[in-house]
Amino acid sequence: MTAADVLLLALGAVAVGAATLVVTTRHLVRAGLYLVLCLGAVAGLFLVLTAELVAWVQVLIYVGAVVVLLLFAVMLTRAPIGASDDLDRPGWPAAVIGGGVGLGLAALLIDAFRWTRVELPEPGTAEALGTEIFRSWVLPFELLSVLLLAALVGAIVLARPEIGRRR
Repeated sequence: MTAADVLLLALGAVAVGAATLVVTTRHLVRAGLYLVLCLGAVAGLFLVLTAELVAWVQVLIYVGAVVVLLLFAVMLTRAPIGASDDLDRPGWPAAVIGGGVGLGLAALLIDAFRWTRVELPEPGTAEALGTEIFRSWVLPFELLSVLLLAALVGAIVLARPEIGRRR
């Protein structure tokens, strides 16, 4: 077992543990911080796999922008941050549905790729990736940025009702 294998296992365990804490915690801000930890561990996995560009994009876009936007939206809307008794529901239906979906996807994956070898394409470069993103995918990125801006403006208007009120 090499050092890369040990790092992959450790970072994978951190990512899975943090993802579990994201969906099981009752505190919204803690869930956001666990999400930061999970996404950081995924970025670490990309670094171990020598995909440095994807790792830094993961850190900049997901950790640096989306999670910060989520935390700002929670704090600006003055939503209850702690545990809430009125929103608690039994967890067994979600566990049954999640387990069923997981087993179904696992069966589908096993059936689709049963003992077949998949030929890998030639490894790409950062230049080819950048060209593809800024040629074919520039409109979805711009639409996503407008959507995130609209969500932030909406959170501000909801948090400060005197802003949207007419005089």
